[in-house]
Amino acid sequence: MSELVTGEAVALELRPAKLPSRGLAVLIDLVVAWAVYLGVTVGIVASTSSLDDAAAAAVAVASFVLILVGGPIAVETLSHGRSLGKMACGLRVVRDDGGPIRFRHALVRGAVGVVEILLTFGVVACIASLVSARGRRLGDVFAGTLVVRERVPAAHAAFIPPPPPWLAGRFAELDLSGVPEGLWLAIRQYLTRMGQLDPQVGWAMAERLAGDLAERTGAPAPQGVPPAAYLAAVVQERQARDARRAFGGSGSGGWPGGPGSEYAAPAGYAVPGAPAPMGYPGGVVPPGPASQPAAPAYPAQPSGPGIGQEGTEAAPPGTGFVPPA
Repeated sequence: MSELVTGEAVALELRPAKLPSRGLAVLIDLVVAWAVYLGVTVGIVASTSSLDDAAAAAVAVASFVLILVGGPIAVETLSHGRSLGKMACGLRVVRDDGGPIRFRHALVRGAVGVVEILLTFGVVACIASLVSARGRRLGDVFAGTLVVRERVPAAHAAFIPPPPPWLAGRFAELDLSGVPEGLWLAIRQYLTRMGQLDPQVGWAMAERLAGDLAERTGAPAPQGVPPAAYLAAVVQERQARDARRAFGGSGSGGWPGGPGSEYAAPAGYAVPGAPAPMGYPGGVVPPGPASQPAAPAYPAQPSGPGIGQEGTEAAPPGTGFVPPA
């Protein structure tokens, strides 16, 4: 899907962490992990002094794997990408599309990190980060993740327009497991920059993205719904599910920040009193009119040769939406 993200769509609004801050975070994590490992080792040696050499060696290997390998994986999974070192340096591990990581991402990062950090004393990780344009080590490349800076001004956060209220919860039962990360990234980039695109180019791109998304979910856009609104509704549903995994709760996949929702709005859409988007100072969005952006106007189907189909009625100007029947 990289060919859909043209120069007109602009790059994803994430701020990759630089090598010095990442190195400091890894150093803090290693110091903590080794301190715990040495403390546990002393306790194990004292409690297994009666065992034979083979059993003592097996216990030592198991403690090494559980603490120095399994420990970071568990911490990143439970904290959704924030280890002690990363919290101290204001960093977080996220997916390529900016969403929170899961166990499989942390597992791949931890497994590869044994080779490129522990066994080579971080030399391989440093070289890979310097070569990569986004500062990613090999574990990030294989896991599809990125270490980003959390402490950034709120103005840098990308605004993803929320879907119209009558589409809220429309895709709560949709199976999103078959959608690749590259497609999510392309959709996010389009939604954050669709207002800067030429109307015909933007409409064609939205139709192609909506078609690709429908192929992988089995649910095409409802009749009369602009493809951009369909994309925003599905992205909102995915963000609501990610938020429920990250913060708990059993709210439905409805309008973010509304009744029945346990979490906030899509990235860049602030709801008073809700957890703030990544990088928002203070951690909670304060009340006030500044936190309530105006309702977005999705582009209506442009007129002109080659756009749309014969006999298809364009959406009314202004909002670009056709109310459901």
